Amino acid sequence: MVVGQVVANQLLINHLSMVGVDKEEIQDNTSTTALSEPKEYLMPFVEREIKSRYQILQFDHASLGEVMEKVGGLPPPLPEFCRGSQDGHRKTHGSQLKLRSSRVLIVGCGGLGCPAAVYLAAAGVGTIGLLDDDVVELNNLHRQVGHSEATVGQPKVSSLSKRCREVNSGTNIEECFAHLTSSNALDIVSKYDVVLDCTDNLATRYLINDACAVCGPKPLISGSALRLEGQMTVYLANRMRTKEEVESNRPLPRENRAPCFRCLFPVPPPATTVQGCSEAGVFGVVPGIVGTMQAAEAIKLIAGVGTVHSGRLLVLDMERNLTRTVVLRDPRPDCPVCGEHANFTPDRILQLNYVLFCGAPDHDKPSSVNMDRLRNRITVQQLDELRRLGRPHVLLDIRPEVEVDLCRLTPCLRFPAPTLLRDTVLSQIQEALNEKLKQSNERPVPIVVLCHRGNKSKVAATQLASALSAFRLRTSNTSLTDAAESMDTDHGFIGTSSMHEPDFTICDVAGGLAAWAAEIDSEFPVY
Repeated sequence: MVVGQVVANQLLINHLSMVGVDKEEIQDNTSTTALSEPKEYLMPFVEREIKSRYQILQFDHASLGEVMEKVGGLPPPLPEFCRGSQDGHRKTHGSQLKLRSSRVLIVGCGGLGCPAAVYLAAAGVGTIGLLDDDVVELNNLHRQVGHSEATVGQPKVSSLSKRCREVNSGTNIEECFAHLTSSNALDIVSKYDVVLDCTDNLATRYLINDACAVCGPKPLISGSALRLEGQMTVYLANRMRTKEEVESNRPLPRENRAPCFRCLFPVPPPATTVQGCSEAGVFGVVPGIVGTMQAAEAIKLIAGVGTVHSGRLLVLDMERNLTRTVVLRDPRPDCPVCGEHANFTPDRILQLNYVLFCGAPDHDKPSSVNMDRLRNRITVQQLDELRRLGRPHVLLDIRPEVEVDLCRLTPCLRFPAPTLLRDTVLSQIQEALNEKLKQSNERPVPIVVLCHRGNKSKVAATQLASALSAFRLRTSNTSLTDAAESMDTDHGFIGTSSMHEPDFTICDVAGGLAAWAAEIDSEFPVY
């Protein structure tokens, strides 16, 4: 398509009107001498741009693509130019243009995602994607500063989106109220230039890492916070791929690569050794600092300024007010995700069950409808039915004493998880079980293990099943051979009163007391 000088001039006129010059003051020839006196403080700015670009546009046989390419380099509108004028890293408007044309995805709108999103919006990032499937709760507000009391009960993506628009109405916010899974991760991640991992569970971290590697590699800015400590690093790449590299699908040069999450952790750690902030707690300021650092790394990556924190792990210790940097290993040549002979494909991600791979859930929600349907788990609805119908059962609350004193279901036995397998505790559980067995002929009698969110109880139930069966074996008069043949570690010790019908079964409550408060009793205290 061919455009003449009038079209080229009109494009320039439109831009000049955005920076404060009236269209009526500009003649059709777009000459610098045709300008009457614009606002005095704009004069040097306008003259410089016209002189540097007018000659480029003053020809009759330019293609539309050529004209738009030249005009596209013009400065941002005046409000946006003023917004970034005091930003120390942007000495020219080029950085602002890069930010305005960039797309950043934030996975997780909690303690890390809130400050990251707000600072990226304030910096003028063109498009910010917010992904989360959770809603705002009152106990989130001490650390998730993008939300407020007024937005409790609302989706976090909506609440945080509103806050970002209050800071910068010009930023395009894309809300995605969904859970990141292997079936949607590639479609979502592929739309963005930089990804921020603001989650707090292993399964999702592996999934985001793999998706960023397959779709790019795209720089993955990962942050974490627990108790009084925080960590932050940039995985996979220390810069964004150029347009030519994307179009030709060229790999990044070795000097621009960084280790990925799988390079450092090829095998997930045991699920029992990993805790999220919903279980272990977090000092509210820590995720705020780490999330802000993640935003800073994203801005540096997009604007091409400073040194990106890749290949190094920043460790924050708020208890002692210390920060230190740990040098990470180089990318593994044999890494299946980012190595020289990587074999991870979109189909591989679709087929991989990340929950089973990590042995831990990919969320910290208490909802019992999202649990693994194992035979030693029950829902809060099933527990409620046991209590309402008065069916025989033994309820064990394994939370710390301070939490049990705060709120609990009654009647229950109270044993903190670390003490659960002691003989003295097993003896008391056995006594309570024997009492229930005497009161009813119903078999098996469920021993229900209960905790805050259903994570610790799942592990404890499995351990208790074996421990209690072994304890009954040691304290019974049954011979070792006969007793061994009548043991079932899932359903407990099988008595001799019926045809191999177990006396008890060990189960735990999916979602714990948090699910009880959310799904059964809305007045039950939430903490």
